[in-house]
Amino acid sequence: MLLVSCSNSQKTDRNSDQSKLNVVTTFLPITLFTEAVAGECATVTSLIPPNLGPHDFQATPADISALSNASVLVKNGLGMEYFLDKLITSANNNSLQVVDTSRGVAVIRSDDDQDEAKQGDQEYGEVNPHIWLDPLRAVQQVENIRDGLVKADPDCADGYTKRAAAYASQLKGLNTTIATQLKPFRGQTFIAFHDFAPYFAERYGLKADFVVDVPEMNPTPEDLQRVSKKVQQSQLKALLSEPQEGDRSFNALALDLGVKVVTFDPLETGSEQASKQPDTYFKVMDKNVVSLIQSFGS
Repeated sequence: MLLVSCSNSQKTDRNSDQSKLNVVTTFLPITLFTEAVAGECATVTSLIPPNLGPHDFQATPADISALSNASVLVKNGLGMEYFLDKLITSANNNSLQVVDTSRGVAVIRSDDDQDEAKQGDQEYGEVNPHIWLDPLRAVQQVENIRDGLVKADPDCADGYTKRAAAYASQLKGLNTTIATQLKPFRGQTFIAFHDFAPYFAERYGLKADFVVDVPEMNPTPEDLQRVSKKVQQSQLKALLSEPQEGDRSFNALALDLGVKVVTFDPLETGSEQASKQPDTYFKVMDKNVVSLIQSFGS
């Protein structure tokens, strides 16, 4: 606590080179969006290593130090970063500005059908937090990041605003492309390992099912039976796994059903290099659409 307190007392509004805003992000999609808006005006550092998802994160003293010296913290919100409140308290950084990118975004309750959305900011478990997988909701996240950085660093307002507008335009273009590609499959169901897909499915008129709520859970026999029925009813040709997912039950289920396993990357993890390149989002989403179309048998 003494070390953190001393570090906080020496904190400035800029990072060590006194020229850029010091911004900490939480995990991969938030880092990508923030990098796109920040440009040369800010130094962006991810709290969670890119190869780890929020579900696997274990905080260290270095993480507390990073927050104690940051001017801005950018998070997804909706309970995705359930560990943040304690870290922020420990950092003892009274001037830290927290940007919640979910502010004003229409959310889907975890126990609701996919076409039922509402406004709010509730804890993970009540609301599905995977809003970044809908490109148009991602536009809102980028705009929230823009507003937060402009507030913290008015001198760079023009740069933040222009870069946010350019990235938002790309996201809207991506949405148009995906909508065209998936139009022939409207109303069809796809199945993923964990519950990351309702926002994506809602945007493109699809139905998403899953085996378990969060990746750490092991599927029960009832889960596997439920999914088996859905696969047979929908005539799916593949199940959607994730890059970090190695669940043997899921692979065994696909084998039993005579379907393939294809990868849909929910962008919760990635490489260090990819995390610094905002176009990673577009590359991954393009691949995801290809995988999804494969799952429908085309």
